[in-house]
Amino acid sequence: MATAQVVNPTQEHHLTRKPLQPLAATQTPTDLLTLALQHDAGIDVIERLAALQEKALAREAEIAFNDALSRIQAEVKRVAPDLLNPQTSSRYASYAAIDRVIRPIYTAEGMSLSFSDADCPKPDHIRIVCYASLGAYTRTYQKDMAADGKGAKGGDVMTKTHAEAAADSYAKRYLVKNIFNIAIGEDDDDGNCKAATPRIPTQRVEEMIAKIRAAQNGDDLFRAFKAAYVEGHEKQDTAALDAYIKAKDARRKELANGNR
Repeated sequence: MATAQVVNPTQEHHLTRKPLQPLAATQTPTDLLTLALQHDAGIDVIERLAALQEKALAREAEIAFNDALSRIQAEVKRVAPDLLNPQTSSRYASYAAIDRVIRPIYTAEGMSLSFSDADCPKPDHIRIVCYASLGAYTRTYQKDMAADGKGAKGGDVMTKTHAEAAADSYAKRYLVKNIFNIAIGEDDDDGNCKAATPRIPTQRVEEMIAKIRAAQNGDDLFRAFKAAYVEGHEKQDTAALDAYIKAKDARRKELANGNR
């Protein structure tokens, strides 16, 4: 009668385990984790390989984001200013103007932007947060913006509600401009605003300049300049806007010197 051979359970498990294969130089953390699971590796080994896999995937997602950001910055062109700050007589590109240029480019790359707000430690400021996402990777940017409603000379020029709305728009504009390294300037060639192409007849421009120069006080000057600016802005005639600004500045100096 044959005698049954008793095998220790740990020995049987060892005998049935698949032999480990030599590691290939090109194996990824995912390959290593799969191999470890196939060969009943210890939980500590699996946990370390899982962490390594997660780190590798995060790194790949970050590289993909940086590559897409580089392509976007290479494609975006200079954005022409579309608004005027009457207090400083300087033109700037609004958030809407920047968005019109950049949104089709970054969405084509699969990137998305979303905004939120957060507590700001600075008094009379708001903090706007931008989340730029591509696939599984998200990069966070933030901008603190004054929302005190004060003008250039320190006086109140708007309510707190309007001040926060303006600060929100300004912060988004600066964030998008900085994220994609967008330059603002007149020599725009992307069809948004041709700086050297006048759109208002010369005679009409001269008439508006004459009204600005004929202003007898600050209120008249502001009304004449505002009317000219609105028309120039609607027709996106930056050459005319330049002429209006120069005429306004010249007349304001004359009025300040008592020359009527």
